[in-house]
Amino acid sequence: MATCYRHPNRETGVSCSNCGRPICPDCMTPTPVGMRCPECSQQKTQVKTLRSMAVEPIATYILLAINVAVFFGAASSPQALSDMLLFGPAVADGEYWRLISSGFLHEQIFHLIMNLLALYWLGRMIEPALGHARFVAIYLVSLLTGSLGVMLLDPTSFTLGASGAVYGLLGAAIVMARNRNIGLMQSGLLPILALNLGITFLIPNISIGGHLGGLAGGLLVTFVIEELSRRRRNSLPLAIGFSVVVGVAAVVGAVALASSPVL
Repeated sequence: MATCYRHPNRETGVSCSNCGRPICPDCMTPTPVGMRCPECSQQKTQVKTLRSMAVEPIATYILLAINVAVFFGAASSPQALSDMLLFGPAVADGEYWRLISSGFLHEQIFHLIMNLLALYWLGRMIEPALGHARFVAIYLVSLLTGSLGVMLLDPTSFTLGASGAVYGLLGAAIVMARNRNIGLMQSGLLPILALNLGITFLIPNISIGGHLGGLAGGLLVTFVIEELSRRRRNSLPLAIGFSVVVGVAAVVGAVALASSPVL
């Protein structure tokens, strides 16, 4: 595997979208046309084709397609929709799949479109830097920690939507920008987070637990993944292993909360 041109002891599978030099996480700068090295990120000339991206955001496109397919599939089967919703008493009865199926479920087209736009924007921003496996791991862990948040704050409500996973990706983008000395205000990430949190708390019938749980999961897992990438040459197995541990812990915690006598 290639090594970073500035840090020869660090392996990386990502190259600058402009000059092609291998770059490690510390040297990656997100741009609208992919990851660039510190020198090229300061240039005003931009490559304007998607093919210039270091890593095509294939996982993002697959997740978008899955969400769309599940939406139309559930729309044609009210029973399937009911069986996929996140609902604490059902989880307590052993329907554990609801902890993840609900994260791909949308009842209204507007809800679907808003989540897909956010997923598309965030996925194209961060998947090229993370790689496919790490990106999917963060998405799924955020989805599961979002379900944990629902079981913690509002387990008897019917909950659905990819918002928890999307909040996790927003948290991932914030961690990555901070690690690369990209201004959180200038990049718009903090204002977007503040706006969305305001909507979460001020508008009724929005899952506070799902949003906060997903955000917390994304922040935690991305921080650890980035630290592992910085300190180890081949950190992918450890990154995936840690993500699995957090995901399993979220499932166990959600099931325990759903089965609590309080319900």
